Amino acid sequence: MMLRKPVTHLFRQDPSLSKHLALAFTNGSWHFNSQTKISDNRFYKRQSKFICLNQDFLPQSKKLCSVHQTDKVNMNCGSKILPTDNVYWRHAHSFHSVTVSSNVLGENVSASNTQCLKNGSFVPRRNASFSPQGILEASPPALQPYMRLIRFDKPIGTWLLYWPCTWSIALASAPGTLPSLWLLALFGAGAFFMRGAGCIINDMWDKDIDRKVERTKLRPMASGELSQFQGLVCLAGMLSVSLGILVQLNWYSVVLGAASMGLVITYPLAKRITFWPQAFLGLTFNYGALLGWSAVTGSLDPLSVLPLYSSGFCWTMVYDTIYAHQDKYDDMLIGVKSTALKFGDNTKVWLTGFGTAMVSLLVLTGKMCDQTWPYYTTVSLTAAHIAHQLYTVDLNNPDDCASKFRSNTQLGFVMFMGIVLGNLLKKEEKSSDKSVEQEKTVTH
Repeated sequence: MMLRKPVTHLFRQDPSLSKHLALAFTNGSWHFNSQTKISDNRFYKRQSKFICLNQDFLPQSKKLCSVHQTDKVNMNCGSKILPTDNVYWRHAHSFHSVTVSSNVLGENVSASNTQCLKNGSFVPRRNASFSPQGILEASPPALQPYMRLIRFDKPIGTWLLYWPCTWSIALASAPGTLPSLWLLALFGAGAFFMRGAGCIINDMWDKDIDRKVERTKLRPMASGELSQFQGLVCLAGMLSVSLGILVQLNWYSVVLGAASMGLVITYPLAKRITFWPQAFLGLTFNYGALLGWSAVTGSLDPLSVLPLYSSGFCWTMVYDTIYAHQDKYDDMLIGVKSTALKFGDNTKVWLTGFGTAMVSLLVLTGKMCDQTWPYYTTVSLTAAHIAHQLYTVDLNNPDDCASKFRSNTQLGFVMFMGIVLGNLLKKEEKSSDKSVEQEKTVTH
């Protein structure tokens, strides 16, 4: 649908965070105004870096109409607007994006989210959705910045933190039994809250850096939507719930879990001092492999747990280096370090080494835990997934890097199912071994 008139106002806080800019359409032309205060707080918060797109008209011929992703909105303007081609705007209960095809407003501006025009206002379309993004958009507006702060709408990090926990719990379970559903639920909740706490700590350390990176400049703390104090209050809440979950475990696990806080707090600083921040993340994100084992057995078996922990470390080096390639150009400009910059053109060679080490350590873990053929089958599938990921990824394409990064949650699930099935088969194999021994005894 082509809108009959241009939008009336476009607000944005400039990159220096010193003032607001208003692009207004009056008397058939567009002009900029410097704004020190935006009166309509329903749509725009004073300290927010987001844009508000305000439209006060409705085509008279229709009471209700929709703007779809492929529809174009002709702004009919020759004025230069923002220093970036990506324009973010919000209205009422949700955030959306508008992409401008050039730095000259007036060409192709398309809405990326389906919207309704009703009674002269944008009203978000409320489709029934239980996806993280759908839940976020249906939440109260005051709560949404906090949900985005903990990356509620991007659960991939929670899954990647959770899977090593499940592997360990399943491997430590008694032969022929399923892993404890209670422990799986506890660790699932713990992964959610600890990942949220880690995101807050990361954003508190990096808010000045995030403002300079295209992918992260609209995060709540980087944009000024949430203050440092608000982030600290949210962090206290997340850590309090995490502690409540941790004390449900045995005391050995409580002490072991508390020891991980040093890694959680210091990891965001690693990118400032070393080209190996992904190694710090690997040590942090796979700590659940140690904690899951101790939660089941009350202690650690180094011969079984350390190969599993090390394989998870190598896995993190693979997926997080791919993830880091999204920001490598921004990182070079602002002086942030990563393995993506360290490895450079040899990234795939390095990651092939880490992938090979990961698979080898998973095989060693299976050997130490007396695993059966379903386990080794899924290790083979894991090796195939890593090989395909490294062969096909375009490290100069941020979208492809993000897609390959997200695919790792599927790998985590496949490994978990292989461990569970392999553990269930242990009972059958032991029973058959006992029957063979009994037959030999009778024969003799």
